[in-house]
Amino acid sequence: MTSSHLSGCGCSRRDFLRKGLYGIGVTAGLPVLLSRTSAALTAQALRGTSMEAHPERILVVVELSGGNDGLNTVVPFGDDEYYRVRPNLGISAANVIPIADGYGFHPSLVGFERLYKDGLMSVVHGCGYDNPSLSHFSSMGFWHTGVPNGGEPLGWLGRLADGVYDHDAQGNIIVNIGTRQSPAVRARHHQPLVFNDPRSFRRDGAANEQRAIEAMRPGTPANPTLEFLAATADNAIASSEFVREASAGYRTPIDYGIGGLSPQLRRVAALIDAEMPTRLYYVSYQGNSFDTHVYQADPHARLLAYTADAVRGFVEDLKRLGRSNDVAIMMFTEFGRRVEENASLGTDHGTATPMFVIGSDVNGGLHGRHPSLTDLDDGNLKMTTDFRRVYASMIEEWLGYSDSESILKGSFETMGLFA
Repeated sequence: MTSSHLSGCGCSRRDFLRKGLYGIGVTAGLPVLLSRTSAALTAQALRGTSMEAHPERILVVVELSGGNDGLNTVVPFGDDEYYRVRPNLGISAANVIPIADGYGFHPSLVGFERLYKDGLMSVVHGCGYDNPSLSHFSSMGFWHTGVPNGGEPLGWLGRLADGVYDHDAQGNIIVNIGTRQSPAVRARHHQPLVFNDPRSFRRDGAANEQRAIEAMRPGTPANPTLEFLAATADNAIASSEFVREASAGYRTPIDYGIGGLSPQLRRVAALIDAEMPTRLYYVSYQGNSFDTHVYQADPHARLLAYTADAVRGFVEDLKRLGRSNDVAIMMFTEFGRRVEENASLGTDHGTATPMFVIGSDVNGGLHGRHPSLTDLDDGNLKMTTDFRRVYASMIEEWLGYSDSESILKGSFETMGLFA
């Protein structure tokens, strides 16, 4: 859709998008779009009813890929066993940023310190699931679907979008900023908008695809399927143009730090400021960055600093925009690390790990019970909080959708993470 089309309807790009005229959002490749026509048409026919209790609220999910070392992130410096099993990697009590009796942040998490002390951060101890996998691929898949060992084809955020939001009254309910679509946002009725660099985000398609789309334009025999595809292709082009313009035009005095999550979260802020109708954002730290098997100390310190600076900057920017009350952030990783450091001055794949929830309405502080450092499962921490309890809290307490059981394929008690 061109600028002249928009000006012809007497509305700005922002109005056009905000009023939901984009229809269904789409992923970055037209072949995917074409392959999902049947499902999308079914969604259009169903015309689901929005179940939003808080239509102004937004959830931003942050993935720390590679398995972040939770014990050196939220440090149990009050436990002598921690220093016994980590004689080289253990963060000294003198260097820890204390947050509660016996617990503190890694010294690189200065950005988290103020958030926590201002009551804007909840730390949930010991998150995991039964019969944990030590495989990056398998474990991340379980967190993405929210159904460990269950073979679920759709992502938990995709199922959430299908359950809560109108199937076709609003477009771009899900935005996934990354080099590829996360399985977490895979939905039956809502196509996520997926991009990494807005400057190169275009929906042009191959020459044969463009010819196919042109063949659907007015003048061809009426066909609901072709009309739907043509409209969706137009919406795809307009969406990509909107994203590019919103990102290029965004200016903020807030420092997000460097690298890591900073460009992704800045793009989220730009789209929120442009009033994109998105309710679910998904961003990830690229690659298996947190897979710290060898010489962990310095790389892990940098990763944590980059992460904390970006999140702190994002929260400050939301406050500047007047949207801090509308946004909550949930941060996770696919597993923690083993309790004992390895011979290469790193840590190997483990199990339970903390999760973080950040926002103006959170009940800040420590939640759940920290796993024992001596009662282990083959050298690994025993999970004390099923991660789906945090998911359920985001669904019910933050977004106000009462039926988290249907989304998570099971009943999981919420944790009182929000005021």
